[in-house]
Amino acid sequence: MKEISDVSNFESWAKKSPKRKPAAIQDLDLRPYAKLIKNKEFPNSIFLSCDMDASVAGHIVQTGGVVIPDLKGFKFQVHRKSLYCVAELFHGFNMDDPKGYEATYDFKVYKQYCCQGKSPKTINTSLARRLHDHSITDALEEELKGKKVVAVMGGHGMERQDPFYTKVAKVSRLLTRAGFLMVSGGGPGAMEATHLGAYFASREENELDVAIEIIKQRPADGKPGQEYEDQDWLHRAWRVMETFPIPDGTEQDCKSIGVPTWLYGHEPPAPFATHIAKYFANSVREDGLLAIANHGVIFAPGSAGTTQEIFQDATQNHYANQGVISPMILFGEKHWTETRPVWPLLVNVAKGKAYGELIALTDLEDEIVRRIKMFAPEIYTKKEQPRFKCK
Repeated sequence: MKEISDVSNFESWAKKSPKRKPAAIQDLDLRPYAKLIKNKEFPNSIFLSCDMDASVAGHIVQTGGVVIPDLKGFKFQVHRKSLYCVAELFHGFNMDDPKGYEATYDFKVYKQYCCQGKSPKTINTSLARRLHDHSITDALEEELKGKKVVAVMGGHGMERQDPFYTKVAKVSRLLTRAGFLMVSGGGPGAMEATHLGAYFASREENELDVAIEIIKQRPADGKPGQEYEDQDWLHRAWRVMETFPIPDGTEQDCKSIGVPTWLYGHEPPAPFATHIAKYFANSVREDGLLAIANHGVIFAPGSAGTTQEIFQDATQNHYANQGVISPMILFGEKHWTETRPVWPLLVNVAKGKAYGELIALTDLEDEIVRRIKMFAPEIYTKKEQPRFKCK
């Protein structure tokens, strides 16, 4: 189905004969087009969160269309036509206020999410969240078309002064410069390092080093492993972005996508991501994040969540249920053999399977970049043969 997200495309589509193909019209102000709409019919077309008068909506429904308005009473927009950007999620942030994050759009949505219940009892709330997440998935798919996607998984508790934070950032910078689109769970720690590296893709490595020096200076009372709770966590990142803005004309060269969730909303989203696909449903977000990584997943040191993601990704590769098998690189030999000794089990699980050729354990940044670059997806693509004929 054709998707329409700007008024000029809507106008040219709507003016066509009644035989025009159905379309999904997303998040547009259609009030100036009331007369045009009332003179046309819209069988099987869908209007999502579009502004229109009740009489216009009634006409669309009477002529076979579907109208899903933006549900009221929520801090978030139910249906979006694009992913979030940093300016939108952090709207309201004040650098001069120690509690500046609490004034942001992101925090207000999280507060309502908690107050309405993470597992809401009212159908309008659960429906609004599902519609929101559906639109995020749709917008994410648009951003990923034709991209070579590499994901980084890793602990949210990784501090900015941790050597692996710098390692992840440098790997991400190199891969972004090589034409890969970096994605992560969009939170702090190793996830933030992913986006910091991509953010600096059009700059020299020494500038990235300076930025890390700026953001790693913690207050004396900072809790170990919970740097994201420092009152100035976002302030330090904002200072880096003000000092090192993305140079004009290189925005696409520094692109990365964070995929966080309000389930872990106490962790602010990574501010260095240029695009943010934030979900309410963590299950949809987590499985989907691994599924979109068509050129591999890098697992930086982490705890329970990262351990789960390793075997979740192994399952996708084991059964090839995404159509392509991709590299799995465990970054941190000591961590994945001693602290969290999952490497021996992963090797055993992958034995005799095609993805066994694509798993690796290393401490070397260059080795990760080499393995990702040399991966040939066409060799590991599995075409599923359906048992039935689709009409």
